[in-house]
This record gives sequence, structure tokens and C-alpha cells, in this order.
Amino acid sequence: MALSKNNSAPPSHVGGGVSVWDNTTILIQECIARNREAQKALYDKYAPTAYSLIKRYTRHDELAAEMLNDAFYKVLTKLEQYSHEGSFEGWIRRIVVNTVTDHLRKHIRKREHEVLTDVPENVSFDNDIVGGMSYKELLVLVHELPDMQRAVFNMYVFEDYKHKEIAEVLDTTEGNSRWYLNDARKRLKEKIYSVMKR
Repeated sequence: MALSKNNSAPPSHVGGGVSVWDNTTILIQECIARNREAQKALYDKYAPTAYSLIKRYTRHDELAAEMLNDAFYKVLTKLEQYSHEGSFEGWIRRIVVNTVTDHLRKHIRKREHEVLTDVPENVSFDNDIVGGMSYKELLVLVHELPDMQRAVFNMYVFEDYKHKEIAEVLDTTEGNSRWYLNDARKRLKEKIYSVMKR
């Protein structure tokens, strides 16, 4: 295993029980140097958040675990590309979302030349109704959406992507991205009202 330039990895804990891996710069440097302990620390620190993000896109645990492993392989092999501008967690998040969307592109049947018509009206949520639901309850309903609607909804609502970016990532058009978002909102609104009536 390659170590840092001085041929000795820093101790994983310093005085007072504070881990040296709490310092992101050192953690990144040691991961680049292929320090296995640092790589495990990076995974342990960021994997739970990444997994929660992935689970917004799929309800299948096995598939989520596969995507998580793919994402962290990319993180570890691209660490030298991290520019230290912006948050490191944000950089990881982008890789995770790109990994998920790569998977969607490969596994969802493409509709490259299909132009979606019967565009649903711009559907908005009644915040009082959504506000009455827990995040977990909403996530269950999001999981019930068809794959493309779920992907576009997650990217637009939770990841703050613009339709142009979504179209590029999912290899579709901006118009189709808007259609998928509005259809997702319409379906969710119907599901939410149905749940609230129970």
C-alpha cells in the first residue's frame, strides 16, 4: 500500500480522541496516497449520506448498494480532480447523482425520438398538505413514480438541477424533462390526496 510522501501515514487519532480523518484535506491526501485506513474513513464518513441520496432514486436495496459502490469507486479514483473549491461533500454528491443517472440511462428503455404530448398543466403542491407528511412518507410516494418521472423529480426538486442539465444527463429534451416533472407532480398530488383521505 502506498503511503504519504514521508512514507508514514499519520496516526488515525490525535490527543483528546479527535480523529486526524476529521481534517478533510489530510483525509483526501491520504486517500490519494492509497492509505486504506483513510479510504475506509472517507467511506464511513460520507457513505450514509450518499446512500440516502441514492435511495431517493430506487427502492431496491441491492441496486442502491451497487450504485453506492460504483459512486465511491469513482470518488476514490477521481480525488486528484477535486479542486478544493466548494464543499467536498457537494463534490461527492455530484458524483453520486451522476452515477445514478448513468445507471438510469443504461437501464431505462430509451425514448430518444419520442416527443411527449398531452403535457400536464404546471402542477404545484399545496404546501399545507405536503407539510403534513413526513419525509419518509413522501419518499415512499416518490418511489412509486415511474423511473423517468422519479429521476427528473429528484434531480429538479432535491438536487436543484435545471431542465437543460437534466436533459443532458438523461439524454432527453428539455421539453420532455418538463413533461416528466409535471407528470411526477400530478401523480404525487393524486397520491398525497389519496393518502390524506384515509
